[in-house]
Amino acid sequence: MIKHVMMVYNVTQVSNRRSRRWLNDRLLIELVPRLHVEEIKGLFAPPPFGEEAPLSAFCRTSVGEWDAFRSIDMDVEARFMQRMKQSSAKQKNLVNEDESIVLNAWRRIDCQTREAMKRNFLPELLEIYEERIRAFIEDTTDKDVLVLNVQDPFQRLLLHGVCEFYNVTSTTTGTVQDGKPWKTTTIKKRSGTGIAPMITLVSFLRTKKNGSHVAS
Repeated sequence: MIKHVMMVYNVTQVSNRRSRRWLNDRLLIELVPRLHVEEIKGLFAPPPFGEEAPLSAFCRTSVGEWDAFRSIDMDVEARFMQRMKQSSAKQKNLVNEDESIVLNAWRRIDCQTREAMKRNFLPELLEIYEERIRAFIEDTTDKDVLVLNVQDPFQRLLLHGVCEFYNVTSTTTGTVQDGKPWKTTTIKKRSGTGIAPMITLVSFLRTKKNGSHVAS
């Protein structure tokens, strides 16, 4: 490599220290590949010093678009904050009211049925029952009776629990069809049935299962 450098630069002999230093510099240049502009910039300004500093939050908010916010009247700001607090309090009251309604609905269910629902949580089945009963309650026609044929004893227990949750009556009677016992559950609205709770029974049970603050 040294001989190649001497031939390229037409150097016949190296006699003094200055010549050897010059030859060493040329040798290093030959060993190092050509650098691009970005690579050279990186040598003289390595990150993070070579990068442009990001704008601070104060710089970003010093533009004209934020003038109205910076120069807001103190009275206007106070009224705005008061409305925000009132809105939050109203929302909290609505949430507390919904929780109170669903807790009262949950307490209407028989203790054994509640334990069965929590022990064997079947959300898909409960949702089917809830959809049928909620649609029955919200029906504005003169339909006062809903008839369901549930043959499994445990599923029928869950159905009665859902009916108690939504404050409707449920009565199961037995007949014989084709030589086999047949169960029919008749569901009727009460005079105080009212509107169905905003929080469904399945949502309430999921909340309890996840350990939320709603208590039984």
